[in-house]
Amino acid sequence: MAIFGLILGIVAAVLLSSFLSRFIPRISTPLVQIALGVLMSQLAFVPDTELDPELFMVLFIAPLLYLEAHEINKSQLLKSLKLSLSLAFGLAIAIMVVVGFTLHAIWPMFTLAAALALGAALGPTDAVAVSSLSHEASLSQRQIGVLKGESLFNDASGIVGFQFAITAAVTGQFRVTEAVGEFVVSFFGGALFGLIVGIIANWLFETSRQLGWETTTSRILLELFLPFLLYLGAEAVHVSGILAVVAAGLTMRFDRTGIGPNVARTNIVASSVWSVFSFSLNGAVFILLGLLLPDAMRASWDNPAISNWTLLTIILCVSAVIVGLRFLWVTAMLRLARAEDSRKRRRMTPERWRSAAVMTFGGAKGTITLSLMFTIPYTLANGEWFPMRDELIFIAGGVIIVTLLLANFLLPIIAPNKAAAESREITEASIEVLRRTVEELAELATDENRAPVMAVINSYTQRITRLKKRLGETTNADARAALQLEALDWEKDYVKRRLAETRIDPLIDAHERGIRVEACERLLDQIMTTLRHTHTERDSSHVLWQIKGRVHSLQRRTVILSRRAANKIRRSTPMFSEDEVYGSMRDLQTDAIDHVIDRLYEEMTSTTYDTEIVSGLLLDYRRAEASLKSRPNMRNSASLSTRIDAVKRESFGIELGVIQDMLENGDITRAQAKQLRKNVYVMSVAADANF
Repeated sequence: MAIFGLILGIVAAVLLSSFLSRFIPRISTPLVQIALGVLMSQLAFVPDTELDPELFMVLFIAPLLYLEAHEINKSQLLKSLKLSLSLAFGLAIAIMVVVGFTLHAIWPMFTLAAALALGAALGPTDAVAVSSLSHEASLSQRQIGVLKGESLFNDASGIVGFQFAITAAVTGQFRVTEAVGEFVVSFFGGALFGLIVGIIANWLFETSRQLGWETTTSRILLELFLPFLLYLGAEAVHVSGILAVVAAGLTMRFDRTGIGPNVARTNIVASSVWSVFSFSLNGAVFILLGLLLPDAMRASWDNPAISNWTLLTIILCVSAVIVGLRFLWVTAMLRLARAEDSRKRRRMTPERWRSAAVMTFGGAKGTITLSLMFTIPYTLANGEWFPMRDELIFIAGGVIIVTLLLANFLLPIIAPNKAAAESREITEASIEVLRRTVEELAELATDENRAPVMAVINSYTQRITRLKKRLGETTNADARAALQLEALDWEKDYVKRRLAETRIDPLIDAHERGIRVEACERLLDQIMTTLRHTHTERDSSHVLWQIKGRVHSLQRRTVILSRRAANKIRRSTPMFSEDEVYGSMRDLQTDAIDHVIDRLYEEMTSTTYDTEIVSGLLLDYRRAEASLKSRPNMRNSASLSTRIDAVKRESFGIELGVIQDMLENGDITRAQAKQLRKNVYVMSVAADANF
């Protein structure tokens, strides 16, 4: 029961951290979770926690690294592969050597082998912490790719180096040839093992899908089971389980292939499960770190034979060595890297210096470092106590905290969100929110609600199109906008002509004429409103044109209301229903679109606009026409309008949920989420006002 209570406490702390992070956005979630872990360790009812490093690696690190490798941008990883591998292996070895010799020189009580073991454990970075650290910082895709690529590979180099150093410290012997041979076998053997398993798994999953054997449950369980199987299998054949997991994660394709509702549903459920699973594991890792740190550091802190100030000084010195060496290494790699176009080495501009600083402080240390330090044995081969074991763990824990604090507070200063790019970022985030909302709305479509859902999806598609135009304000965009205005004018002229013909056509009875006239006037009013909102000039003639348009619109609405009121009082003419007016409007709108499509086909042969601009707008009108004609019963448009309003209100709730999910996943900042929510609230109020 004690273990079960500890598990429940960790889950509760992870849940609490997700709420606390909302109120203290300047403090990263990992730091909040570590603080909660420290507080938990001081509670009397929380049992003492001991970490089994092997269990920790297979239970936490293996699935997290698998997911990281699986979801990483493969193209970006290939572009930054040289720099990532240089940091993962070259820098890790350099940190191991420099930290080891520095610590041994400062405090000779640490044997060289033990100091080298500490340096090896401090080599791996924690990309999970970096990805969570202060979403207010603005990191480029290349910087994120380098840091994530480094974290995928440097765990293996750090673990192998640590194991060799500890073996030398325990036995007093270190054979370079044997160590290098074991490293090569472990590294390449693990990568090959993961590659082979990944290829076999791909074939099995694709075959089971083709045979119809795959279900949502089996697929998700296999996904969750695979990283554990990979790690344990690789360790059983004495190769690197970490690299096996990474190689398989980079190879697997089974989660995003195929089409159809079943595959889409499975992908959505799998993504949701992995999202919850990864957040829970990440949070549990840092909660455990907070639980273990006090006990790990208390033995050294309470030791009267060891000066606490000396320990703190060594922590700062080791942290400075790691940060300084990392900065020099990254700077050298950036200086030696050649430009892709000219193949020449580039000078270090202020922007490149800033990039070097970002990747330096982005290399925070985390749980792998502490888990490695806990594997230090208590005794040597001759039976004596391992010298300075508690002090080594104390220093490692201190360096972890220092690097996390540096990343949390310096990254937002070095890489703040640029004001100039803020508008573009919020627009891109808005597009992504709308896309995800459309995907969820599509999942809600049934035979009964298909028409209103498709109408709301069409409105979201139009919003996406308008936002995309903001991102590309080019000459082509201006030309397309001009053609759209001209197309609206064609539509307006066509409706005016139909209105005039309807009023003088003797073959139409009074009841039908009243329906068609009102439909024409309403559609004409909509087109004129669109034209007024589309124009962007602010000169006096345009203002006068808008005023006249609004006056004409008011006149048309007044005439319609007066006519209908008089008919109701006199009861001389049968009142026509809203269904009839809506149906007539849709018929008229379909005819108007057909007219515009004919004009656009004529425009294709002229030289006024580029062909691709005309064809793009032609495609938009084709889609609008198909949307109108696909509605099952156009004479029930009044009830359909009510159902559309209901779906639209539901879509606002979905949109708010998507924004929250993107915020929790780190896709947007808190400021962007606040702005996006504000936009949804404004549109919701507008919808209620128009209802």
